[in-house]
Amino acid sequence: MTETAGTTALLVVDLQNDFCAGPVAAARFPGDPERLTRAAANSVRAVELAREAGLDVLFVRFLGDAVHQGPAWRRRDALLGKRPKCLEGSWGAEFHGVRPRPGEEVFTKRAVFDAFLDQRLEPHLRRRGIGHLVLAGLFADVCVDSTARTAFQRGFHLTVLRDCTTALHLADTDILRFMAKVYGARVADLSEHPFDAPPLPATPVPAVVEQR
Repeated sequence: MTETAGTTALLVVDLQNDFCAGPVAAARFPGDPERLTRAAANSVRAVELAREAGLDVLFVRFLGDAVHQGPAWRRRDALLGKRPKCLEGSWGAEFHGVRPRPGEEVFTKRAVFDAFLDQRLEPHLRRRGIGHLVLAGLFADVCVDSTARTAFQRGFHLTVLRDCTTALHLADTDILRFMAKVYGARVADLSEHPFDAPPLPATPVPAVVEQR
């Protein structure tokens, strides 16, 4: 018996100005700025390709207002001198390079990393019969990884778009290797047909014990 991966959807994580462009993004991203620019531009291209293929495109946004922060988050920011990002209603919180179309769902993370903490996400995926999530956006080692971890544990198959993300604290190769090894994620570029359902092994059929 062959298992199926279900319908594919593109999940775009935190493609917002404060993470992608402008002074806030430039000040906090420690790597080559071209990596960030490329990941953002390729994420926009992934949206275009998914729409052309007739797939669901789902957007995740982060809001970092102090009112949303828990005590541990506030303590960390105070210790490290971090300022809130993606404030609700600000330019920094707006999507970068693309806008959701009517009918495309937007899920909100209020000072958390994991998109599944918006409790509307999983029921939406189940209703739509989505079993394969293709992940694009930022950052590979923070919100993309947090979302991928829960997705895997909830039974969703994963593809992470290598050329549509980059890491904030770790080497890109390290976090992508981690997600492939721990979550079984397929890591692919846009040129590698990432929206095709991942190959799945045949599910063993339990032996039938004859009753005597």
